[in-house]
Amino acid sequence: MTGHGWALAKPAARRECDAVTSFSPRLWAALTVLAATVALDIGSVAVVNPALPAIGRSLGMDDALLQWTTTGYGIAFAGFLLFGGRLADVYSRRLVLAFGVGIFTAGALAASVASTAWVLIAARAVQGVGAAVSVPSAIALLSQTFPEGPARNRALGVYTTVGAASFGVGLVLGGVLTSAFGWSSVFGASAAMGVLVLVAVRFVLPGPAAGRARVLALDVPGAVLVTSAIVAVSVAVSQAGTGAAVAFVVLAAGFVAWERRAPEPLFPVGILRSGPVRAATLSGGLFFFALNGFLFFAPLYMQGILGFSALWSGLAVLPMSVLVAVGSTVAGRVMNRFGQRRVLVVGLVLMAVGIVSWIRTPLAGSYWTYLLPGIVVMSVGQGLAYTALTAASLTGVAPDRHGVAGAFNITAQQVGAGVGVAALVAIAGGGPGDGPAARLDGYHTAYLTIACLLALGAAAVVRLHRP
Repeated sequence: MTGHGWALAKPAARRECDAVTSFSPRLWAALTVLAATVALDIGSVAVVNPALPAIGRSLGMDDALLQWTTTGYGIAFAGFLLFGGRLADVYSRRLVLAFGVGIFTAGALAASVASTAWVLIAARAVQGVGAAVSVPSAIALLSQTFPEGPARNRALGVYTTVGAASFGVGLVLGGVLTSAFGWSSVFGASAAMGVLVLVAVRFVLPGPAAGRARVLALDVPGAVLVTSAIVAVSVAVSQAGTGAAVAFVVLAAGFVAWERRAPEPLFPVGILRSGPVRAATLSGGLFFFALNGFLFFAPLYMQGILGFSALWSGLAVLPMSVLVAVGSTVAGRVMNRFGQRRVLVVGLVLMAVGIVSWIRTPLAGSYWTYLLPGIVVMSVGQGLAYTALTAASLTGVAPDRHGVAGAFNITAQQVGAGVGVAALVAIAGGGPGDGPAARLDGYHTAYLTIACLLALGAAAVVRLHRP
């Protein structure tokens, strides 16, 4: 424990967790609130997805600029996650969680009234900072409350299921709101959800016991260096900029050098001695490289080429959230029987198979024939892979490092998401021509790239995931 022991993590509560099939109402309520925190993050990404074409038209953003609506959020999220994890390990985790949700809500309100592309991108970055502060606290609180083993596996299954459900709700809600009230309303919905989560945190999650607070140095220089490095690599990938690439190398080297001598380092490198953590880091980056890349191109294809409305493009991807929820629900039990490594490898392979099937998508064709089968296969893989990699990210890590360990894994996820979208946009736009057929060829190239990297990642996990 870190000295912020949470009331629900007392021995009596842990005995409740040992009876895996009988969580108490208090534990269920706490788990729901913690899952709602990650749902706020995932839902805010999903609700924007169907609105992307409308945002581009309204604010005059081409695909290269439009992707920063997603990438800006991802970069800010990734850049501040380690700092957020450190806050969670130093101060009251409930307080840090509430603080992050408040920042996120303020960013959503700013995005809802944005009148220019760069104001919107900046507001999305503020949302990313808020999520980076709150999500590590939620994961750390979950790990404190539910001990490693069957209880935590089951809790992680519920946690992932709620996240998947929020994704589906976000897709549908984003389409409905965009069609009925315009794209700005999707950010208003995120702000309203943020307020509800803040209220729930206040009344459902207990605070730390008196006398537990401690003050340690927070590694602000490390946070600045790692955030700047992530921005630089994203710019380098999206714009093929030599200067940005050089800046990334310098900033990354500076971060490593600083962390070696920092009195309270942002990232303790000893965490990487765990084989499961190394496998989870690689898998997390590839998972969101694949997922965010796919979800960026899917509405552009369905609305821009097939002529779907914003609502129908959201509904078209809705089966994904349902099937991810199903996969996540069974993943905990499957891991208890077959172990993290096998479940993680199978999940990544299923994602690759589902995404590569989209290289058959035509300029005009049936949703049931060309789109849905791939969505079904990749969604089952997502449910298995994400639950397994989340469990692996904390395996072999001391409890007082769970905040930063969870944050490190999510940092890898967001680097994969941000850099992935930027790279795939560059890959998809690299061919000749500018008509629908040329754009579709670019999308197919992006899908093939995603599938190949997922397959290579699954092979690497077999070797990396060792105690």
